[in-house]
Amino acid sequence: MIRNKEYRVLLVGMLIVALINIIGAFILNTSSGFLALGTSILLLILIWFFNRRRYKKLDELSSYLHRICSGEYSLDIRDNQEGELSILKNEIYKVTLRLSEQSELLKKDKVYLADAISDISHQLKTPLTSMIMMTELLASPDLADDKRLEFTRRIRLQLERIEWLVSSLLKLSKIDAGTIKFKKEPVEVKALINKAVQPLLIPMELKEQSLVVEGDEVHFVGDFNWSAEAVVNIIKNCMEHTPVGGEIHVHTVENPLYTEVVIVDNGEGIDSEDIPNIFKRFYRGKNASSESVGIGLAMARSIVLGQNGDITVKSEKGKGTSFRIRFYKKVI
Repeated sequence: MIRNKEYRVLLVGMLIVALINIIGAFILNTSSGFLALGTSILLLILIWFFNRRRYKKLDELSSYLHRICSGEYSLDIRDNQEGELSILKNEIYKVTLRLSEQSELLKKDKVYLADAISDISHQLKTPLTSMIMMTELLASPDLADDKRLEFTRRIRLQLERIEWLVSSLLKLSKIDAGTIKFKKEPVEVKALINKAVQPLLIPMELKEQSLVVEGDEVHFVGDFNWSAEAVVNIIKNCMEHTPVGGEIHVHTVENPLYTEVVIVDNGEGIDSEDIPNIFKRFYRGKNASSESVGIGLAMARSIVLGQNGDITVKSEKGKGTSFRIRFYKKVI
C-alpha cells in the first residue's frame, strides 16, 4: 500500500491538512486542539484501514488474474455487493467466461485439425501408393507398350484427382478461416444454374440424364462464382446417384423472405442413417462411389452459410433426393 506513489501523496496531503487544523484549534483553545488532534488521528486510522482492505481485495484480484493466466477458468469471484470493486469483479468474471469459451474452441480446433490432417493424409496415401507402384512397373524395360500406356493414363488420372483434392481443400480451408470475402451483388439464378451445369453436360449426356429447370427468373444478393461452385457440387452429387436415363429437376422460387433453389433427382436416395452426416467433411455414405472423398457437399454448405443462407436435404430410399437452398434477404 505504501509503495503506491498516489497513496503516499494522499497521505502526506492529509497529514498537512490535519496538522494545520490541529495548530489552528490549539490557537483557539486547548480543548479544541485536543479534540481536533483526536479527530484527525481517528480519521487517519479509518482511512488507513479502508485503503488496506481495498488493497487486499486488489491483491486477491491480481492473484485471480494470475490463476486465470495459468488456465484456471473455473474460478468465480462474482459478488452482489455495490461498489466499483464489485463491478470490476463481475466484469473480470465475464472476461473469464469468454476466455474459457475460446479455450474450449481452440481445443476443438486442435482436435479438428488433427482429424483433418489424418483424413487428408489418408486420401492422399492411396493414389500416391498406387502411382509409386505403377512408376516402378514403368521402369521395367520388359513392360509391354499397351501396359505402359495404360499405367501412364492411370497415373495422370491419379494426379488429376490429387490436384482436385488439394484445390478443394484449399477452398474449404479459406472459407472456414473467413479469409474469403463473398461479393454482395445481384445474382440471376438461371444464369447461375447454366454456369454450374456446364462442366457436367458431357457426363450427364453419357448417362442419358436430363436436366429440367423450372420456375420464374429469380434473384438474390450474393457471390455469383462461389454460388455456382456450391450448386455444381450438389448437381454433381445428384448426377452420380441417379441411374442412366434419370432426371434432375431444379425449381426456383422467390418471396419477400428468401430466394429458394430446390434440386431434385429420381436416383437411389440416401440412407436415413447418412442424412444427418452428408454435409460433414470427408463423410462417405453407404452409397458413396469409390472415387468420392466427401468434400463436395461440405464445401457447398460452407459457401451457402457464408452468404446468409442455409441448405437442407430430404431423401427417400429408392425414390430420390431433394436439396433445398435458401438465400435470405435479411440477416437471420
